[in-house]
This record gives sequence, C-alpha cells and structure tokens, in this order.
Amino acid sequence: MNSQAALFLDRNGAINIDHAYVYKKEDFEFIDGIFSLCQKANQLGYLIFHNNQAGSGRDYYTETDFLALTNWMLEAFSRKGVDITKVYFFPYHPTHGIGKYRKDATCRKPNPGMILQAQREYNVDLSKSLLVGNKQSDIQAGLSAKINLNLLYNKKGSLNTPLFPNICSTNHLSLIQQLLH
Repeated sequence: MNSQAALFLDRNGAINIDHAYVYKKEDFEFIDGIFSLCQKANQLGYLIFHNNQAGSGRDYYTETDFLALTNWMLEAFSRKGVDITKVYFFPYHPTHGIGKYRKDATCRKPNPGMILQAQREYNVDLSKSLLVGNKQSDIQAGLSAKINLNLLYNKKGSLNTPLFPNICSTNHLSLIQQLLH
C-alpha cells in the first residue's frame, strides 16, 4: 500500500474561530476559506484529519455534545464536497480532567500520539504532510511527529512562541492553498 500525504487540522483555531471550547453549532463559525482549502487538499489526494481534546474531560460539555457538533461539522464539509478522513478525539487532561478524564497520555498534545495513530491507521507519509494549528502545542506535536510543514495560524501575526513553525500566517487558508500546489 502506498503512503499518502495528509492535512492535519486542529479544530478550534484552524477550522473554526476559537471561542474557547465551542460545543454548540450556533457558536461555531467556520474560518473563511476552510472549505476551499479542504476541497483543494482532497483534489490533490491528501487525507484530512482533524483533532480535538479536553473540553468534555473538563466538564465544559458532554461527549454527546462533542459528537453532535462533530457530526454537524462533518455534514457541512460533506455538503461542500469535502471528505474528512477521520476525527481524532482525546478528552483527557492530566490536571484539569474530571474523574475518569484525569490522565495524561501520548495522545494529548503537545505529544504526537493522535498524529502517529493516523499514520499507522492510514499509512500517512508525514514527510509529505502539513499541519495547521493555532497553539504552541499543535506545532510541537507536528514537529515531534516529523510532519514536513507546520503552520501556525495567528490572527495577530506574531510568533509569541519558543517553537518555530515553518510558517506563521495571519491568513493561513490562502497561504496553504498556494502551498498545496
């Protein structure tokens, strides 16, 4: 089986505007250009993965809330002709998790566990892949997994991070479309 390139997207901050622990569709605002970006990635044969974590583990919302919003989001992508290969979800947090959700593991960013799981399950070639995130932990996970191109989306345009992504952009969607030539 041939390996494939992938586009890894953090949800809050790369797919939707980060309003902190969004779990209701009425609070969900897609970032301009996300559908075009993903359509282009699909056309070029990229698998698309998205990940999310910790909101339900912190008891901000339930797993049922998360799944309902995720299904709604996936339907919106599907209506635009975009196939999201898989959503990875890790609700645990090492210090703020409630009850069974208080634990740490390699799947929690900045660890690359969810990325490496996608690599194993779908034969992803990380050396040809891209990651888009809006936090240091996203970039650190991509760098640890040896993803080829890690893009930090930052509306303020500043690199307030000790980690150095390959690119920092205030308009990552048009930039990435150019990169997905």
